[in-house]
Amino acid sequence: MRGWRDADRQIVAVAVPAFFALVAEPLMLLVDTAIVGHLGTSELAGLAAASAVLATVVGLCVFLAYGSTAAVARRHGSGDERAALELAVSGLWLALALGVVLGAATALASPALSPVFASSDAAAGHANTYLVIVSAAVPAMLLVLAATGALRGVLDLRTPLIVVVVANIANAILSLSLVHGAGWGVAGAAVGTTVAQWGAAAWLTAVVVRHARRAGASVRPRVGEIVDSAVQAVPLLVRTLTLRVSLLLATAVAATLGDASLAAYQVAATVVSLLAFALDAIAIAGQTLTGRALGSGDAALTRALTRRMITWGVGTGCLAAALLAITSPVIGRLFTSDTAVLDVLVPALLVVAVVQPMAGVVFVLDGVLIGAGDGRYLAVAGLIVLAAYTPLVLAVGAAGAGFTWLWVAWAGFMLARLATLWHRQRGDAWLVLGASPR
Repeated sequence: MRGWRDADRQIVAVAVPAFFALVAEPLMLLVDTAIVGHLGTSELAGLAAASAVLATVVGLCVFLAYGSTAAVARRHGSGDERAALELAVSGLWLALALGVVLGAATALASPALSPVFASSDAAAGHANTYLVIVSAAVPAMLLVLAATGALRGVLDLRTPLIVVVVANIANAILSLSLVHGAGWGVAGAAVGTTVAQWGAAAWLTAVVVRHARRAGASVRPRVGEIVDSAVQAVPLLVRTLTLRVSLLLATAVAATLGDASLAAYQVAATVVSLLAFALDAIAIAGQTLTGRALGSGDAALTRALTRRMITWGVGTGCLAAALLAITSPVIGRLFTSDTAVLDVLVPALLVVAVVQPMAGVVFVLDGVLIGAGDGRYLAVAGLIVLAAYTPLVLAVGAAGAGFTWLWVAWAGFMLARLATLWHRQRGDAWLVLGASPR
């Protein structure tokens, strides 16, 4: 019992601030969805299409946060503060370089990509407007990922929380002022997000640089270390790519069902994203505490923390399920007054609610294996899951089964993830001790 209390204290110390920081991140999209949703259904559908593209571009680079947390935490746990911060700085340089390239590519490709995920010409036009503007924020978004991951690795959870909360408040004020006050429409939401993201990036980058200088770490670009970080990130990139492809498949199928279903998908996907980030707080604890425990050479502690975090994952998943089930009849009205959208949304949200306890365990195990540096297995597992999910979601579209069945297919996706992750954690291959998983 005392061991449980010790484990709980460690988990809570990381998960609570991580929870509020993680929930604050999707709130930026939630605010844009609520503000744009009251402009009209085609505007909301356009935001759905643009969000699918932007979330893919940025989501593919989530390894900047996850990989940085795991690598920095291992070296921090082994007592090598300078090496930990040098890795953190290299992550920032990698994020900036990738952000510039991907931001430019997003802007250039937007006219071609927007119609692919849009359900009408009007929605495609709104999607293109949003994407072209917000592509300027891509480097900032990646810097936020890298800096946040590094700070979690050294157990500075407070700073990312404060920064993200301030950024969300700024985004809400800017978006309301520009969308409805200035009459800029969808473009105003994109400008508000861009300004808020760059403010957050500048703040977090400055904090990481200050930590590095205190530890005597160099803040200049170390090309070899940056390249090595990029190479080590490839398995996590593959893992994330499989997740993003699954979401794009769902968006594409939703688009074939019409504007109302695509607009409902945007609301449902936003809610799912919010819940995922909330449940991911325990996964962040998994990344941080697993990396530190393995870095210090303590396999028994790693196992104990994993078992306890699984319990927390089930508990938080049940809480999320109850909250969503209770609020599902009214959530949609926060985003739209279109009865066609609301009619298809509620049953889908109830399906999402049922899946949440399972999702809680999935996120925990994913975080534990990321913290252990088990990227190669996660990449293979992601490919297996995608192979299982693809025929399910395509069958929904081919049969015209309806919007709710799209989320039933998503439940199958989560079940496949649980099976692959549970299988891995039962063995010992991922329990590699020392400052590096290699």
